[in-house]
Amino acid sequence: MPRPVLLMLQILVAVFAIAFWWVLTRTSLFGDPSRIQFFFSTPMDVLNRIIAWFSSGQIWYHLWITLIEAALAFVIGTVAALILGFWLARRPRLAAVFDPYIKAANALPRVVLAPIFTLWFGLGIWSKVALGFTLVFFIVFFNVYQGVKEVNRTVLQNARMLGMSERQLLRHVYLPSALSWVFSSLHISIGFAVVGAVVGEYLGASAGLGYLIAQAEGMFDIAGVFAGMFVLSAFVLIIDWLVTLAERRLLIWQPDSDHHH
Repeated sequence: MPRPVLLMLQILVAVFAIAFWWVLTRTSLFGDPSRIQFFFSTPMDVLNRIIAWFSSGQIWYHLWITLIEAALAFVIGTVAALILGFWLARRPRLAAVFDPYIKAANALPRVVLAPIFTLWFGLGIWSKVALGFTLVFFIVFFNVYQGVKEVNRTVLQNARMLGMSERQLLRHVYLPSALSWVFSSLHISIGFAVVGAVVGEYLGASAGLGYLIAQAEGMFDIAGVFAGMFVLSAFVLIIDWLVTLAERRLLIWQPDSDHHH
């Protein structure tokens, strides 16, 4: 499908959804509009709220806090997962011992962890970073672990025959293989870093997008809740778009990365 056509169709879906929302809340087609507005607000109210947030500038601080939390969770989670994933993938016996514990840790519901992190790290940004970390870490970890284990055996044997040391193997064989796996999980892990930050803020914070939504909900301010959700969606889409751009730039080297030696 050509890009302009795709873009047109995507915009049409949004227009249709907003038109339906307007009909639902402004006409009596589906019942009493004032009652429906209590649950769904109206497109104009939500738009006015978003404009008010941006024009007063109060939203930037909250966006910034959420962005810092998500970025820290992503970076710390990815680095830790790279190190541990590499280390365990190269030591099958140790990996076998720790396997059930890693799976058990991954199975823990994150919402249960949020209050624990708040107790440990307080209401500041670190409890949100910790929650984002638990989401990012496992996605990247399993990908790195797979990536290192699935290194092409022939490439490995040839490299060893050429007399490459463990460090050279790591740099020229294992790392490119693992990184391609990390890239494949990049969109998901960045998305989860944001989710972790927002859920953490929602459950207890003094700033951030999740905090804004929770505040509005606490005051039965439906327009505020919807406005917060729209801003969050736009925020995630922009981050996702930036990741795609970065990916295109970085993936240029990828097909050649296995053929250095």
